[in-house]
Amino acid sequence: MSNSYDVIIVGGGSAGSSLASKLSADPSTKVLVLEAGRWDYKWDVFIHMPAALFFMLGNPYYDWMYETEPEPFMDGRKVAHARGKVIGGSSSINGQIFQRGNPMDYERWAADPGMETWDFAHCLPYFKQMETCLAGADEWRGGSGPLSLERGPVKNPLFGAFFKAVQEAGFDLTKDVNGYKQEGFAAFDQSIRRGRRLSAAGAYLHPAKRRPNLEIRTHAQVARVLFDGKRATGVEVMKKGGGVEKITAGEVILCGGAFNSPQVLQLSGVGDAERLRAVGIDPIHHLPGVGENLQDHLEVYVQHSCKQPVSLNPQLKLWRRPFIGAQWLFLRSGPGATNTFEGGGFARSNDNVEWPNLMYHFLPIAVRYDGTSPAGGHGYQVHVGPMFSDARGWVRLKSNDPAQKPAIQFNYLSTEQDKREWIEAIRVTRNILGQPAFSEYSSGEISPGPQVETDEQILDWVRKDGETALHPSCTNKMGVDEMSVVDPTTMKVHGLEGIRVVDASVFPYITNGNLYGPVMMVAEKAGDLILGNTPLAADHREFYRHQPAGTRSSAVLTNESAVDNG
Repeated sequence: MSNSYDVIIVGGGSAGSSLASKLSADPSTKVLVLEAGRWDYKWDVFIHMPAALFFMLGNPYYDWMYETEPEPFMDGRKVAHARGKVIGGSSSINGQIFQRGNPMDYERWAADPGMETWDFAHCLPYFKQMETCLAGADEWRGGSGPLSLERGPVKNPLFGAFFKAVQEAGFDLTKDVNGYKQEGFAAFDQSIRRGRRLSAAGAYLHPAKRRPNLEIRTHAQVARVLFDGKRATGVEVMKKGGGVEKITAGEVILCGGAFNSPQVLQLSGVGDAERLRAVGIDPIHHLPGVGENLQDHLEVYVQHSCKQPVSLNPQLKLWRRPFIGAQWLFLRSGPGATNTFEGGGFARSNDNVEWPNLMYHFLPIAVRYDGTSPAGGHGYQVHVGPMFSDARGWVRLKSNDPAQKPAIQFNYLSTEQDKREWIEAIRVTRNILGQPAFSEYSSGEISPGPQVETDEQILDWVRKDGETALHPSCTNKMGVDEMSVVDPTTMKVHGLEGIRVVDASVFPYITNGNLYGPVMMVAEKAGDLILGNTPLAADHREFYRHQPAGTRSSAVLTNESAVDNG
């Protein structure tokens, strides 16, 4: 092992895997990846079996098990946040749903000063470059990238009822939520290849790890970045038995995600100077935006019991698990080969929003992330939540101890827009699930249940039952204003040399959908910016834009909640 490298990548997760592959492609560039977690061993069934994701969340062997500070607008409860504790990061434990977000998300990014080259036209070529869409490459989808994407089979009859119900409720189907028109409902793309999870590590890092100029160290937690004045010169890594090891580099790239990247910057003396001094850290560079602007997607499960024995509930029975495991292990098929999140869609809660502000995942089973089944029998559910909450939170140090997790607060349900959209979301959802298409299946709503009806009752239920969709982002945002952290043209930290950030923390605004796809796109594009390559040519093709034509969902809103959301 060497102690000097051209590039140190802090974090072997989604973005780190992509960058390690791209930067080490030049054999003259010596690259070190430092991952605080462990290897994603081939024998680990829970990582590689798509359906086994429920067993990893909340398990300290796989999950860093973060939790928020008491959320002041969620009855003071702490909200658990899973983060992957293995190579591949959260892409090794997530729900394997691949979504790009809406093209208008990137138009929103590009509207900020300095962000002009992050519009959809500039991002689309990188989305296409990184993927192999097994449903078929076309002008919107790639066909030769490292990320193989299977389309959900949606064969269970409950999926058919759901897709029929959304149309009865006045919404559209769409051919591909990652294509021309995101708005609508369809089968989802999944980061699954031949019945096996395809994490970022599987797509990028493992194929590159035999390169002699690429070194990967696990169980290597970075304590801080070393600086000579305003230039990063390396990192300190915590040793297992105590003490630290210093490793030097020409460049340090933080890829730890929305929690860890701001934490490392602050531990290194980069952040709000007053807050740093308060925890015993001498500021190197005052950058008040570090750790601020935290955003996420909150979601709930709206669940129905099912009067026909067609749900996936039997899979939860202990005696069936060995058979499911064996079928997957030897044939890569059966219930173990699906993530269960095979279809869903995107809708607007009212006609005044410009692009979809609600995301739906439909499951032909009533189950929580921890694998418990409140239905006690056959059931089905949708996961739903607003995509563009204007609540903003933060990630801040509790002390100068690198081993102590930072304080995290999202301020869920803290704004009037947030509360209004939650009320609309539940009423739109009940309208969909109450359509005739479900009449032969539904035997009643389990959660929240008929006792939750008024606006305030809905909000009370969300406060008690809402869970994170595990999409933390935006804590080191790209931009040029005083609260920006990262230069959007170089990915360098403002005011410093030799240090960059590439992960979900650099988003200025959260995207509409699951974040794995946008993170990988940012990493692909950042690789070119870091290497000084000519960026891929912008693709100015026209995408679907909503034209208001009457309020589609007003019939399911009460007078007190049907307010303008312009």
